[in-house]
Amino acid sequence: QVTLVESGGGLVQAGGNLRLSCAASGRTFSNYHMGWFRQAPGKEREFVAAVPWNGGSTDYADSVKGRFTISRDNAKNPVYLQMNSLKPEDTAVYYCAARYSTGWSTTRIEYRYDYWGQGTQVTVSS
Repeated sequence: QVTLVESGGGLVQAGGNLRLSCAASGRTFSNYHMGWFRQAPGKEREFVAAVPWNGGSTDYADSVKGRFTISRDNAKNPVYLQMNSLKPEDTAVYYCAARYSTGWSTTRIEYRYDYWGQGTQVTVSS
């Protein structure tokens, strides 16, 4: 059984930092693109960041570009999201997702991802 488990969420003041982790089990994810999405209360889930299977060209939503960094470690099967200079509008449940691909380009489209974690809550207070 394939599972993705997020961790590292919590409560932080505006301007603070958090580092989310996504641990994968059940298979090797070295051939999977990995993405982070988030869903704020009353809003649809939205794309945050993605990294291809080889750790190459990353993609970020405009709202987090320059503040968030996605990275991965294929030897350990996790993916990370370093979140700096957090804002109250970053408050959301954050999900990691995996998409099998041998291509180079990641995607922001949710339904193209094959596996999802249960999410971790991030709350940024003003």
